Amino acid sequence: MNKAIFIDRDGTINKDSGYTHKLEDLEFEDNAIEGLKLIKEKLPFYKIIIITNQAGIAKGHYDENAFHSFMDHLLEVLERKGIGIEDYYFCPHHEKGLGDYKKACDCRKPNPGMILKAIKDHDIDTSKSYMIGDKWADVKAGDNAELRSILVMTGDKGNDIENKVESAFIAKDLKDAIEYVVRDKN
Repeated sequence: MNKAIFIDRDGTINKDSGYTHKLEDLEFEDNAIEGLKLIKEKLPFYKIIIITNQAGIAKGHYDENAFHSFMDHLLEVLERKGIGIEDYYFCPHHEKGLGDYKKACDCRKPNPGMILKAIKDHDIDTSKSYMIGDKWADVKAGDNAELRSILVMTGDKGNDIENKVESAFIAKDLKDAIEYVVRDKN
């Protein structure tokens, strides 16, 4: 079985400008690149998988093609920095969305659907894997998938208090979160 670090995108890896989807809006959170490099350096056997809600698709702010173009750009920039991302999963749904995207689903965090699909697709050992995000919904999705979860104080900083999970480690940023994982796995 494989080990993975599941990471939220907006507010954790890149700054969340509000429905982030334009290539020119790509700006990394403080210490995000350093944190991702630390995974490659100290945890080379861990797969990095991005797990991201994309309500902007459901609400008509951008389409799936724009989302995938942004992701291709993000992955290319990270690759040039020596950081390979194994895979990414996204939820385009929202209860206040439009058309086919308007629905409650099992993939929108805090539900664990995206993570559970990734676990199956990549044969992940949940007891040795982590979920990191800037919202309590990210942490709760990780807990719901039986992962160890970490809240980072970048992006949203856990302002969605209705999803608060008591068991989470709280880190300053992605680098601090990965330093915790390095200590925790030993």
